[in-house]
Amino acid sequence: MPAPSTSEPSTPDRILDALERLLTDSNASQVSISAVAAEAGVSKGGLLHHFPTKEAMLAALVRRLGERSDAQLSAAVAGGTSVANFYLQTYDDSDQASLGLFRSIIAALRSTDAPTGRDDGGEGEVHAAVVEMMRSWDSGLQTEITDPVQAEVARLVGDGLFLAALLGLPQPDPELHRAVVERILPTE
Repeated sequence: MPAPSTSEPSTPDRILDALERLLTDSNASQVSISAVAAEAGVSKGGLLHHFPTKEAMLAALVRRLGERSDAQLSAAVAGGTSVANFYLQTYDDSDQASLGLFRSIIAALRSTDAPTGRDDGGEGEVHAAVVEMMRSWDSGLQTEITDPVQAEVARLVGDGLFLAALLGLPQPDPELHRAVVERILPTE
C-alpha cells in the first residue's frame, strides 16, 4: 500500500480546517457537527469517527493551534530569537504564517463559547486545552525571564501586541516598540 501523500491534509486536519473556517464567521454555539462535516466533505459518521463529540473536535482545534504556535516559536528560537523577543514581536499583516495563526487563534477563542455539556457546571475539555496552551506559552517566558513580575509584564505586552494585530489595529511606532522591549527585557 503506498504511503499517503504529504500534500493532502489528513481527514482529521480537513475536519479541523473546516471547523476553523466556520468558527472564523460564527461562534461555537452556531457551528454544528453536520455543518463541519459538510464543509470538510466527509460524512457525519466519518467526522464522529475522528472526533466523537463537538467538544473533542473543538479541543483538538485548540491543541493543534498550540502545536502550530510552538513550531513557529521553535523555528524562531533555532534562528537565534529569544522566547521573549518572539513573544514581543510586532506583526506584518502580509505574513502568511502570521495570518494563518491569526485565523487559528480567532477560531480557538470562539471555541470557548461552546457549552461544556457538563451537568456540574465545571469547565470542559475545550477550556482545559486553552488553559494548557496558554500555560505552555507562559512557561517559556518564565524559564527565560527569572523575575516572575517581569515575565508577566512581557506576557501581557505580547498579548496586547497580538490582540492589536488580530483586530487589525496599527502596530506601534518601531522606535517606541524597541524602547518598550528594551525596558521590559533584562539587559544582557
